[in-house]
Amino acid sequence: MRSNANTRLAMWSIWLIPLLWTVNNLLARVAPGVVGPYTLGFMRWGLAGMLLSWLVRDELRREWRHLARHWYRYLVLGFLGMVACGAWVYIGGRTTSATNIALIYSAAPALIAVSSAAWLRERMGGLQWAGLALALAGVLHVIVQGHWLGLADFRFVEGDLWILTSVVCWALYALLLEAWPSPLGAAARLAAAAWGALPLLAAGAAWEMSQPSTPAIGADALLMGLVAALVPGLMAFGLYGWSQQILGASKVAATLYLGPLYGALAAWWLLGESLGWYHFWGAALLLPGVFLASRPVAPSRAAASAPL
Repeated sequence: MRSNANTRLAMWSIWLIPLLWTVNNLLARVAPGVVGPYTLGFMRWGLAGMLLSWLVRDELRREWRHLARHWYRYLVLGFLGMVACGAWVYIGGRTTSATNIALIYSAAPALIAVSSAAWLRERMGGLQWAGLALALAGVLHVIVQGHWLGLADFRFVEGDLWILTSVVCWALYALLLEAWPSPLGAAARLAAAAWGALPLLAAGAAWEMSQPSTPAIGADALLMGLVAALVPGLMAFGLYGWSQQILGASKVAATLYLGPLYGALAAWWLLGESLGWYHFWGAALLLPGVFLASRPVAPSRAAASAPL
């Protein structure tokens, strides 16, 4: 019963994940001139790592042998999840829009789904593949603003390439979470990955602060670091890791398709940008697509009849 309740809760809670990450896209756009990308990443994961470590201190102490034996795994996870998908997103935000960040990140679910099926042998049913295809169609509809002939006119800028690299790293991060089994819970595992990222982020922040063009740390920068640590840091990553443990990598990744929709709504609400009919029709494809892709795969008849 508890397992079924957790599955239902995970299916509903994953709709919140891309909304939490939309905050990070907005931060990437307002941070230039206020705080450097590596410095913001260091503040984000330094604070998040300390808070998480305090909350799960007993679990981390209990599993110290595992951490000592597999320290390199958390260094790799920290680089992929917190440096490449943190500081590099802020670098990309200097020259690309928050909408483009969300649009490019929406390619991650398909990459994760195909990789999970090929590498992890994660089972995907017909409804799940149909949901991925439907959600991808919704994303493309938003990208071309309802004009499909305009797809050929989409152009990448330097910031887009930073974001695209982050997408590939995010797919690797999601796959390694499943490929590397761990006795740690989602929160403790996130704390360990954050500590793995901190030496890299600290080195980047030290280099930034040595540059004459880097702005001094002020109240606005500290506020951005706090928001980044709590919302797209603790809340988004923690909820993502917990949901992935229950539903699987490819199904939870499908929620990233909601990024363009949430990003457009945030731009409309916070920046006064207008919404078009293509947003509505894109949402009409996205929402049911994510719902189908995130549903658990029904067990086969043989598996269902197997003794417990």
